[in-house]
Amino acid sequence: MLDAVRYLVDNGVKWRAMPADFPPWDRVYAFFRRWRRQGLDVEFHDRLRGKVRISEGRAAEPTAGVIDSQSVRAASSVPAASRGYDGGKKVPGRKRHVITDCLGLLLVVAVTAANVGDREAAVPLLERVRASHRSLRLIWADGGYTGMLVDWAREKLHLVLEIVKRSDEPRFVVLPRRWVVERTLSWLMRSRRLARDYETLPATSESMILWSMTMLMSRRLARRTHTATTAMSLAA
Repeated sequence: MLDAVRYLVDNGVKWRAMPADFPPWDRVYAFFRRWRRQGLDVEFHDRLRGKVRISEGRAAEPTAGVIDSQSVRAASSVPAASRGYDGGKKVPGRKRHVITDCLGLLLVVAVTAANVGDREAAVPLLERVRASHRSLRLIWADGGYTGMLVDWAREKLHLVLEIVKRSDEPRFVVLPRRWVVERTLSWLMRSRRLARDYETLPATSESMILWSMTMLMSRRLARRTHTATTAMSLAA
């Protein structure tokens, strides 16, 4: 079942186009929906994130993060009630709001209509990340999160929301800490299921994002384990 869901997210096939090597598509979908409703996809993802952080020599829980959003076009299967138009990016569809740690690993995600502003979506997102990660103290953000949100985060959540402003240089400049979350958003686009939003429910889109990051983290852990095993074999 796990491999079937990973195949769907990675290759972007329809549920009914699941290869014959896997269980019937309706059984796979039933398990996927059950895991999403019970929050097992979140638990699986978070446990892997802790293992990856420890393997990188860090504590399991982060103390700093980065927030950003990504607008993506929506397929015809997305209902009008949960889609909109991002006037800034000129994108009709949905918007993914994410907070990552300093390694680019996902902490929380929320999917909204594309016309929902960054500051508006940041309020419940910051509340969620504060409730699930009590060790967080600092979050970097871009200019779209300025204003009263900075004071609100400090007073209500005891979080420092530090704005990283754009450079005045005419050429492209990598912004401190901002590149981390931008890289994560590009990682998501490697999964063909996430190149466009196909899901009827925003919650299903959020689950697909978690599965995409789960694949990335499991591959990273597998490579590290293989490297360690090879080194031990050579030493012996």
